[in-house]
Amino acid sequence: MKKFVNDPKDYVPEMLEGLALANPDTLRYVPEYNLVMRADAPKENKVSVVQGSGSGHEPAHVMTVGPGMLDAACPGDVFAAPPADFVYETVKRLASPKGVLLLVNNYTGDRMAFEMAEELSRADGVSVRTLFIDDDVAVQDSTYTIGRRGVAGNFFVMKAVGAAAERGADLDEVHRIGEKVNSVTRTMGMALTACTPPAKGSPLFELPDDAVEMGVGIHGEPGREREQLRPARDMVRELVDAVVDDLPFTGGDSVALMANGLGGTPIGELYLVYGLAHKQVVARGIDVWRSYVGEYCTSLDMAGASITLVRLDDEIRGLLGDPAQIPVRVF
Repeated sequence: MKKFVNDPKDYVPEMLEGLALANPDTLRYVPEYNLVMRADAPKENKVSVVQGSGSGHEPAHVMTVGPGMLDAACPGDVFAAPPADFVYETVKRLASPKGVLLLVNNYTGDRMAFEMAEELSRADGVSVRTLFIDDDVAVQDSTYTIGRRGVAGNFFVMKAVGAAAERGADLDEVHRIGEKVNSVTRTMGMALTACTPPAKGSPLFELPDDAVEMGVGIHGEPGREREQLRPARDMVRELVDAVVDDLPFTGGDSVALMANGLGGTPIGELYLVYGLAHKQVVARGIDVWRSYVGEYCTSLDMAGASITLVRLDDEIRGLLGDPAQIPVRVF
């Protein structure tokens, strides 16, 4: 394994410390709870939006903290849910008079941690609600979940609820918007290579040079099936068909289309994937309103990509179009 790492157990704290040092005016880091929060949070006039999960999916979620997005993120170790007390302490620090919304990708460990934290916080008198995100169409159940997994489509839920909270919506309304966006968001991904967690020091699974994992999860958990490597147009078509047919999306729909990298895919290949997906979606009579190309929810250094579609209406379109500011500097 060749990685920028000291002691693997310090990988996450050192990453979070670097993130905070690079953004001293906008972020605050609480190391004892792996907590990254807006420097101006909580705010009395807005719902606080919090998400966490295992690390290794960056920029989700610690690098999506900022105005119009998350108010805080409390990650666990790589591919491990945060401890319930980390989430509880985060909720206490983010509690505002308008309440706290917890966003949780649908994985068993994350659900347990956040549900326990919600129960403890309610006992303290905090107004808190939890929303589970389950946009993955690849499998109904997996090693990590009961029901569908939460993957890259969580970006759109974060963006919409963050915008609603910034507008001053109350907790019930922010929660309603999150559920609505989740209900019209679908994703499927595939892996070209495995990823290598720092603590393991070797690839998480074996994938022959001429094979791909279709429907892979963001922790490397198995997908629908292992297939032969084929031309990009054919593999992208399989992703698009699975996503479009699941909701289903139909001719006349207006959508947001995302080509998300899993950590080890060159940006040029992602634009190639996006271009193929865009043409295949348009060929079905679906209008692509906005494009998203890049790394949003990764799996460490896995080479691969996922395709996400969101069915839009005027409300969702407006929320996705609202301004947001996260720790990415533009020269």
